[in-house]
Amino acid sequence: QVQLVESGGGSVQPGGSLRLSCAVSGYSGGGYSMAWFRQALGKEREGVAGIHNSGNTAVANSVKGRFTISQDNAKKTAYLQMNALRPEDTAMYYCAYAGSAVAWSVLRPDRFSYWGQGTQVTVSS
Repeated sequence: QVQLVESGGGSVQPGGSLRLSCAVSGYSGGGYSMAWFRQALGKEREGVAGIHNSGNTAVANSVKGRFTISQDNAKKTAYLQMNALRPEDTAMYYCAYAGSAVAWSVLRPDRFSYWGQGTQVTVSS
């Protein structure tokens, strides 16, 4: 059973930075995709960034140039570095995993089978 544990959320002022981490365990190996999604109050869950275990990445236009997704294969951990944060980035952020070679590039919630518990990010002055 795949398990995901997120950390790193919190409150920050506009223009600040945060780094989210997602530790994964229980996967059986082979190609896989990991991604970060977010869901603001009253809105649908949206894809933020995705990564394949080979290192290929995709980032949503809304955060391009500000957010970066990366991974440490040895630590089985994915990261989301968030810079130049804006109030509209406020949301619950979720890490997701799929035993799929393409899900990382599609960033649709229904392509991912496993989810973390979420970590809150609040950007406010």
